[in-house]
Amino acid sequence: MSLADLPPLREALERHDLMARKSFGQHFLLDLNVTRKIARLAQIGEGDTVVEVGPGPGGLTRALLETGARVVAIEKDSRFLPLLSEVAEVADGRLELVEGDALKVDAAQAAGGPAHVVSNLPYNVGTQLLINWLTGPFRPLSMTLMFQKEVADRIVAQPDDDAYGRLAVIAQTLCEAKTVMDLPAKAFTPPPKVASAVVRLVPRQDPPPAEIVAALERVTAAAFGQRRKMLRSSLKALGGGELCEKAGISPDARAEVIDLAGFLALAKATLA
Repeated sequence: MSLADLPPLREALERHDLMARKSFGQHFLLDLNVTRKIARLAQIGEGDTVVEVGPGPGGLTRALLETGARVVAIEKDSRFLPLLSEVAEVADGRLELVEGDALKVDAAQAAGGPAHVVSNLPYNVGTQLLINWLTGPFRPLSMTLMFQKEVADRIVAQPDDDAYGRLAVIAQTLCEAKTVMDLPAKAFTPPPKVASAVVRLVPRQDPPPAEIVAALERVTAAAFGQRRKMLRSSLKALGGGELCEKAGISPDARAEVIDLAGFLALAKATLA
């Protein structure tokens, strides 16, 4: 038996009597044409290691395995492990199942080396997982991630966009970020109340050192925490107008118009 011989995903779900759990933020992609497109957009190939969070019934897992990649699938919902084990049996040893909460699992240890992340992320933990991978000890080679469209827009937003905020500044300082696919709610089972989008993030070759990234997190938290105020007010605890002048930024500007270079200058100024 091979991957091609596996039953359709809907049939597998029915056979195991499985339904999505709202508490886990689960919405399943059962169209293998869609999951194969995501695998192509992720530029995954033979010999690559991929970490997948929340595989559920394994639609994206199958598509990733078809590329020849090795997949480490982290699944919190133990109900899906028997179904995923059936996929593992025909995957020639290239599918490893890790039962656990992705927020707590040591992804670097699970991957066992350099790895990409490709996931249809559970809606309720997607943003936190992204921040962890951007700033934590596990730094993926690339990330191709599905989010609610609203979250995806926040990741790729530019200055003066309504969605521009902390997430855009941190993500784009550390990675090239681009929306590569939009998906309507009807593509999922059960359909969520919102549309979704896939964002691809590729780490920059020369990212700022950790202390500057930590300072950037502090600056953006303060600036966007009071985004309608001038920076002289919102950054008062970090130096206010004096900090802005040191960074070459107008104290009368608001966070929503400051570009990446401006925020980096502010972050560096807090350390000077």
